[in-house]
Amino acid sequence: MRRMSALAVIAAALLILPASASAASKEQQLLMAELRIMQQNQQMLQQSLIALADTLKTVSGRLDEQAGASRKALADQRLLIEGMTDTVRNLREKSDDTNVRLSSITQELESIRQTMASQPVPVAVVPSTEPAAEPGVPGAAPTPPSAVPAAATPPPNVSPQRTYDSAYSDYAAGQYDLAVVGFQTFLKFFPRHMSADDAQLNIGNSLYNSGKYKEAVVEYERVISDYPSTDSVPAAYYKLGQTYMALKQNDLARKQFETIMKTYPRSNEATLAKQALDRIK
Repeated sequence: MRRMSALAVIAAALLILPASASAASKEQQLLMAELRIMQQNQQMLQQSLIALADTLKTVSGRLDEQAGASRKALADQRLLIEGMTDTVRNLREKSDDTNVRLSSITQELESIRQTMASQPVPVAVVPSTEPAAEPGVPGAAPTPPSAVPAAATPPPNVSPQRTYDSAYSDYAAGQYDLAVVGFQTFLKFFPRHMSADDAQLNIGNSLYNSGKYKEAVVEYERVISDYPSTDSVPAAYYKLGQTYMALKQNDLARKQFETIMKTYPRSNEATLAKQALDRIK
């Protein structure tokens, strides 16, 4: 009986062993499948990490480029602001200089007005009844040179060169009305100065540039009559010819140019006069 029970136990054990081995094999297969899935997921995760790293690198490069562009833009703006600051500073300095010059000119003009107001009234000169000859006409009686007026007493602290330079600055800046006043003031106080003929010529030039041709004719004729031995006379003849051309009086203009070529053949104005005569012809 006991022997039969032992055999039954052994038989049952032999029946259970294949079933246990089969179950272990299935579990092992499941584990292997899960392991493969995990390995695949790990590979996919690594690929994702690599792609993310590349993306981060690209974004970082773009950010660096944008940061560089921003720094450059800021540097350019800083340079622009510094340049504008320098420009404003220069303009302010020029404005201050202009204000100082205007103040000085105002004081000089006020002093001149006071001096002119204190001057005696000039005696009127009776004009000659003889007809005046046209300037520059060959064969015509020459116009006797008028005496240069006596110099008025200049205000204190007024120098000839400073007065002339102030007037010429206005002339160069195109302020022709102010230039005329400045040159006339210069001639009033310094009529015998070495630049007096230039001042008289520039009065005519200022009037010519302002389109006041008839008044310019009078001033150019004064250069010829008041300063006949100066180097401004050929220029006055030439400008006089140009003024007559502007007035559509070509015959008178031709006479001025011919006078230059005859009297001052070696002057620069002689070459200009010849060209002007060719244009008239």
